[in-house]
Amino acid sequence: MLNIFVVGIGAAFGGMTRYLLTLYLKKKWQSDFPWPTFLINLSGSFLLGLLLSSELASFLVLLLGTGFMGGYTTFSTFKVENIELYRHREYGKIAGYLLFSYGFGLLTAYLGILLGSAL
Repeated sequence: MLNIFVVGIGAAFGGMTRYLLTLYLKKKWQSDFPWPTFLINLSGSFLLGLLLSSELASFLVLLLGTGFMGGYTTFSTFKVENIELYRHREYGKIAGYLLFSYGFGLLTAYLGILLGSAL
């Protein structure tokens, strides 16, 4: 039961962080491209790779990895944004968003793992 509470606390803070960062980035960048979700998901991939490759206690992995990073990153928003781009016939943006999100997501996760393993 404690593990569920720890994950929930982490997810709450991750979600709040994502929300605040999204508001900030939307204010700074007026764009039809979903930059906030893109940058949040890439930074989340990197940080999760870093966390999971370091030798943290299982409590911290649950709090920060499963909880915080689970609340911070957003697969569902990513999908809805792709559907919205499709509905607006922004096919080039969809292709770029998908390609760069998955490609750079894998790359940033790998770089996080490398850095975490080196520390």
